[in-house]
Amino acid sequence: MDTRSSELVSKLAEDHALALAEYEYLAANLADDELREVLAEHARAAREPIYGHDVFVRGLIEFSSFCKNDCYYCGLRASNRACERYRLTQEQILSCADMGYELGFRTFVLQSGEDPHYTDDLLVGIVTALKAAHPDCAITLSVGERSRESYARLRDAGADRYLLRHETADPDHYASLHPASMSWERRMSCLRDLRELGFAVGAGFMVGSPGQTPATLAADLAFIQAFQPEMCGIGPFVPHHATPFADEPAGTLEQTLGLLSIIRLIKPNILLPATTALGTIHPMGRELGMEAGANVVMPNLSPGDVRSKYLLYDGKICTGDEAAECRRCLEMRMARCGYNVVTDRGDPRSA
Repeated sequence: MDTRSSELVSKLAEDHALALAEYEYLAANLADDELREVLAEHARAAREPIYGHDVFVRGLIEFSSFCKNDCYYCGLRASNRACERYRLTQEQILSCADMGYELGFRTFVLQSGEDPHYTDDLLVGIVTALKAAHPDCAITLSVGERSRESYARLRDAGADRYLLRHETADPDHYASLHPASMSWERRMSCLRDLRELGFAVGAGFMVGSPGQTPATLAADLAFIQAFQPEMCGIGPFVPHHATPFADEPAGTLEQTLGLLSIIRLIKPNILLPATTALGTIHPMGRELGMEAGANVVMPNLSPGDVRSKYLLYDGKICTGDEAAECRRCLEMRMARCGYNVVTDRGDPRSA
């Protein structure tokens, strides 16, 4: 590790902020094993006074594989005619949550493609019913771009958190990943709306997405520094065979781990998942994510007969596991590397 990298890591650990050019320098050097290890050491030191070795679990319910968008990287894209589509009813979603509650989950993440079938009235009904059934639980939504009025209704119904990856903080890079019908300005407007309406907001991006450079990564890190999301979901880009990016290389484990550590240092109390995509590209990916500074995992509570249909990318792990099996497996895996899966809402703790 060179002297400048060492100085920048120390500065970030102390100030939780760097200049754009400084982030770019670190992003350009994440192949350096020593740099990543030092980043990880500092990330653990930043996380442990706040969260110790606790790992929060979120029960993921993927309730629709329909999507109106045609993002170039996603297996659920509207033009993928081979994608098997499904929708869960309110009763099925509540049944998944009931099962998850019995297994100890106290946060449910309702995720789908941008499916117009789920109108505001329908989603508000689902959130209201879920909150009534489990008032001690947090509800996280991840259903894409909606109007401010829609977000307000969902917030009033009881939704606590909202995940909306910004994908990239560079407008030109955003345009290279999405069709012209989608805009970077719209995505940023949605994130501002969510913050102003009182949601705990999650942003995030893919690591190694086509066209990504150290400069675009620096913009992502500067955005996280400025926006201060309560959650940040990053994971490696993994190609899907039925997309325009089918032949693009996947994001790397090393770069993803280094960026997890940097994000922890930017915001020590951030909720930071070790994603399924990270576990997909490496058999110990989620454990290594914890060592890099993560503190959240999201086992799948979706019905077994639909899990293999929600394929954002090829090779996704855990599509055949039962929910209880998935929970036990993650608990054992985390315990083996010294982490403790806890049963609570997993709200952000004060730094």
